[in-house]
Amino acid sequence: MEGLTDSGVLVFLGVILACSILADIVAIRTRIPRISLLVLLGVGIAVVRQLGLSESAELLPRVRQPLIELALVMVAFLLGGEFTWERMRNLAGSATVFSLSVALVSALLVAVGLSVAGFPLAVCLALAAIAVATDPAGVIESIEGNAVHSESGRLLVAAVAVDDAWGVIFFGLSMALVGWMTDMSGNGGEFLSTVWELGGAVVLGVAVGVPGAWLTGRLEPGEPTRAEAFALILLLAGLSSWLGVSELLASMVAGVIIVNRAEHHQRSFSEIERIKWPFLVFFFVLSGASLDLTALSSGLLLLSLYIGLRVSGRYLGGLLGASLIRSQRPVRSGLGLAMTPQAGVAIGMALLASERFPAHGAALMTVVVTSTVIFELIGPVLVRRIVK
Repeated sequence: MEGLTDSGVLVFLGVILACSILADIVAIRTRIPRISLLVLLGVGIAVVRQLGLSESAELLPRVRQPLIELALVMVAFLLGGEFTWERMRNLAGSATVFSLSVALVSALLVAVGLSVAGFPLAVCLALAAIAVATDPAGVIESIEGNAVHSESGRLLVAAVAVDDAWGVIFFGLSMALVGWMTDMSGNGGEFLSTVWELGGAVVLGVAVGVPGAWLTGRLEPGEPTRAEAFALILLLAGLSSWLGVSELLASMVAGVIIVNRAEHHQRSFSEIERIKWPFLVFFFVLSGASLDLTALSSGLLLLSLYIGLRVSGRYLGGLLGASLIRSQRPVRSGLGLAMTPQAGVAIGMALLASERFPAHGAALMTVVVTSTVIFELIGPVLVRRIVK
């Protein structure tokens, strides 16, 4: 983007937000998930850019990285905020068994299936971890009427609340495993780097979360709390990048600490909830704009296998989970398929994996961005058919 001025960047971001308003209107009238529309908007930008219809080739790298990092940190921080001690005690039973069954079977099936098909280890393990993540909001919004109060509805809502957390944990472990396996004959540097990425993320989450919890109870609601929320997000994003640790894990740990230690923990989380949507708009649009069109045709086999294996894993994992908890509560057949929708966490993990393995970055982003649109379209239909 030679010669692009700062005003050009601001206009570009303003156009994205304006288009997101139109996407909201279309989503309301057509029931097409707005996340899919935003990703497709980004794909449209990718088409224009890669077909040479625009001279702004350097635009995306300039604006993408900080906006995507902030959105990822917000999502992970809010995810950590879901894990209060009370909720974790309530999840200690059937919901945990069910969600973990779906997660493990999905990850295992994707990893083994892609490995048998001959794809590289990094691609197999990254997509296996990404397959675990679910879009909780997409699932909950798709449950119609009183179905949310049914046995299957309550189980599903509880299960998807922790599914993204399993995805973050599985992703960290899979990256550590790839580091260890690729460094078995080396000097241990890659493995130690991966250990630091996980362990350092926990340390950073504690280092930011503990003083954040102390501060939250001493600020009045309003502008001071909003400044505190921004401070937490910026510190987590900046320090994670600087220290080379997982921003997803660090932010989730900080969220868990604050929600359980702060006297008025809801203030920070409420402020982040209020300000996160514009950042998520940029996240989804710019993620779609990252799609490499040249990798789309060559990646059709990988895309088809990933979709088929993940859907099969959801179904079989749901059957296993249902059989394990059958004595505790009745479960509708095929409930695991209701955990098909995917959104931000999956795309975020794909972005991180593509940075870690640049040789496979185009393939990973193509598969995850495209499959996210497909899962967001078919997922709500499956939820409504299964949860009644």
